[in-house]
Amino acid sequence: MRFALFLFALLFTATPALAAKTILVMGDSLSAGYGIRPDQAWPSLLDKRLAEKHLDYSVANLSISGETTAGGRSRLAQALITHKPTIVVIALGANDGLRGLPLGQMRDNLNAMVDASRAVGARVVLAGMRLPPNYGPYATDFFASFKSIAQAKKAPLVDFLLEPLNTQPQLFQADNLHPLAAAQPLILDHVWPTLAPLLK
Repeated sequence: MRFALFLFALLFTATPALAAKTILVMGDSLSAGYGIRPDQAWPSLLDKRLAEKHLDYSVANLSISGETTAGGRSRLAQALITHKPTIVVIALGANDGLRGLPLGQMRDNLNAMVDASRAVGARVVLAGMRLPPNYGPYATDFFASFKSIAQAKKAPLVDFLLEPLNTQPQLFQADNLHPLAAAQPLILDHVWPTLAPLLK
């Protein structure tokens, strides 16, 4: 009897716990938590929400301030190998737009990131951005690019990542570009309805 119990205990303790599935966030300063503590950024708040809801997911936030779609594309292959994500959130493009980079190049990079993520079995969420109206027709084409990619790839789209803050300038830092810590829960609440259906 003791031997049987010993074997049972050995088998039980030798069985590894199932690892949490990973949500990989590839973004720029808006997701990296520029000007605030990293644990205050919306991806960190997402990680906490997943734990509170007892969902078997964790967040790997690989967002970097100043990142462009080209930079994200160059880093993605290794990130997919390292983190083996179930879901990839692509929140890039703002720096391409602010620098006036060719939109065809931005679209090519985003399309490649969607394809690479899906090639390893990950589901993709795309987050769109807007530019100030003084960018003229370029700003219009820039914003439309995210919707056209999402439609072509049949990918869920967060139309504009900062939509909840659009009429609340007090939620931005002094540079009028980066959200304060107080704004991060609003961003998460905006992303959540698009992301939640993928948490299967």
